[in-house]
Amino acid sequence: MKSIGLSELKDKSLGKIGTPKRDQYEYELRVELLSEQIKALRKEQNLTQEQLGQLVGVQRAQISKLENNTSNVTIGTIMKVFNALKATVNFKVEKQEAITA
Repeated sequence: MKSIGLSELKDKSLGKIGTPKRDQYEYELRVELLSEQIKALRKEQNLTQEQLGQLVGVQRAQISKLENNTSNVTIGTIMKVFNALKATVNFKVEKQEAITA
């Protein structure tokens, strides 16, 4: 029986990196991981969603939506949340090759 790696499985089922379906999957995965990290840090610091919302200046419902990945949120809000949780965030920006005609 031949084994298959995760990247090969993704290529087969979602398409290669750069295809719309694969890009959407990768984006949703990153957002979900970010949401889980926020929730874990909040709980680690024994904060309720209400308390974190007060630290950030948003309603509890906004923190809930952020943790459950059900709302678009600005980078500014994400940065405020991580700052309130005394955590740093590093974003990686990669320049893509320009397509020439």
